Amino acid sequence: MSVHFEEITKETLYIALEMINSNPDYNFIENGNALRELADIEEEFLNPETISVFIKLDDTYIGVMDYLMENPKDQCPWLGLLIIHLDYQGFGFGAQAYTIYESEMRNRGLPRVRLGVIKENVKAKQFWELLGFLYIKTVLNENGKEILVYEKNFPKEA
Repeated sequence: MSVHFEEITKETLYIALEMINSNPDYNFIENGNALRELADIEEEFLNPETISVFIKLDDTYIGVMDYLMENPKDQCPWLGLLIIHLDYQGFGFGAQAYTIYESEMRNRGLPRVRLGVIKENVKAKQFWELLGFLYIKTVLNENGKEILVYEKNFPKEA
């Protein structure tokens, strides 16, 4: 079984909605609602700024990932979202997907990646810290939520 990525399109957006809505706790922390609407995620995933992909296990959709190659505020790549369908959590698929993503970023010569975690999202903080991310600062997002900014520097290749 292999984890790989597939681009999210307008035709497959409903599958992304299913992945997102399988995580009502995350949705509630993120925006105060347990469920999202198709229009919400269309704006999030089908825009020219970010790259939005499905995480697939062979032919099965198991999650979504959304990232920015270069944030204009700090010139760093940012991983905006990595979420695994609730039914597939706890099997290491999120870590596998991140490892593939990190490898792609390293192959592009990027020295680091950043991400933000909503302060209340304890599960996400633990996940990213286990993958080697270090907390660097706290910022407020446009909704006034505290976001913990994490960074992972990639070791230079010998």
